[in-house]
Amino acid sequence: MLGDRWGVTDAEVARRYTCDGVVPEPVLEAWRGVTVAAAPAQVWPWVCQIRVAPYSYDWIDNLGQRSPRRLLGLDAPRVGEAFTRTGGRPVGQVLAVDEGRELTGRIMGAVMSYLLVPNGATSTRLLLKVVLARGRLLAPFVAVGDLVMARRQLLTFAELAEADPTGP
Repeated sequence: MLGDRWGVTDAEVARRYTCDGVVPEPVLEAWRGVTVAAAPAQVWPWVCQIRVAPYSYDWIDNLGQRSPRRLLGLDAPRVGEAFTRTGGRPVGQVLAVDEGRELTGRIMGAVMSYLLVPNGATSTRLLLKVVLARGRLLAPFVAVGDLVMARRQLLTFAELAEADPTGP
């Protein structure tokens, strides 16, 4: 499907993500990935900060409000809390947390898992898998739209994590 992969290897596509258990027969599966020149411990707090802002194109999905460019010292994510915020309003729900490794949430009918994979001592593969349970006719449009937004989000997380080599 057009837009279903960006920046991932065949091995990363083949691996199991938490979202696979939530939506066992998806109409859409999409994978995104980026290498971050920072250890997983530096990347994780930024991924967790998705709970306060989307970190993609703020003028589109955050009503023009800029996603924070500094760590806010948030508590660890908890199942059941809001997954993200757009325009300051809570959206979605955290479904699963594997502290320091994987965060899974639901938003607007999609379930997504962010997975951090160590890539040497000072590098991380930040992977995202998005699955959709319904909407087979809309799936190609969702895949392309998500590709644009998720690419920006992952690159933003990478830039922010790489900017502070001292970590959280």
